[in-house]
Amino acid sequence: MAASVRLNVDMKSSGRRREIPIGELAETFGLATHVLRHWESTGLLAPHRSSAGHRVYGPADRYRVAAILQAKEAGMGLDDIRAILTAPTPSERNAVLQRQHDELTKRIAEAQAALRLIDTALGCEHGDLATCPRFQAVLAERVGPD
Repeated sequence: MAASVRLNVDMKSSGRRREIPIGELAETFGLATHVLRHWESTGLLAPHRSSAGHRVYGPADRYRVAAILQAKEAGMGLDDIRAILTAPTPSERNAVLQRQHDELTKRIAEAQAALRLIDTALGCEHGDLATCPRFQAVLAERVGPD
């Protein structure tokens, strides 16, 4: 799910970006408000409260939501996202990021290999795909020696 993110840049007369309520933030990112409340309950978000006690979100919260969505799209779980966003030290954050980097690199390589296989199969004219020399060549390393 590729979320198209539009950051709200409405300005107050002071020239600062304004704080927005939960409904507006949810709408900005195409989310239900309960998702934002859940993220708050798990420590991913910590909105300010208005004088009336309502959740309000500032510019940093918008970037945090964008980061959460981007990380989820990359396959990260909420626990790792929270660890990245709330790590007490850069070295703790970097340990999680390095693990995620390694996992994502592996998944990309696997997806690229699958795409090569599909592209090869799409160009095959053989009746039995398994007898196609080009298809076999793509799979040769996995099959092993004869």
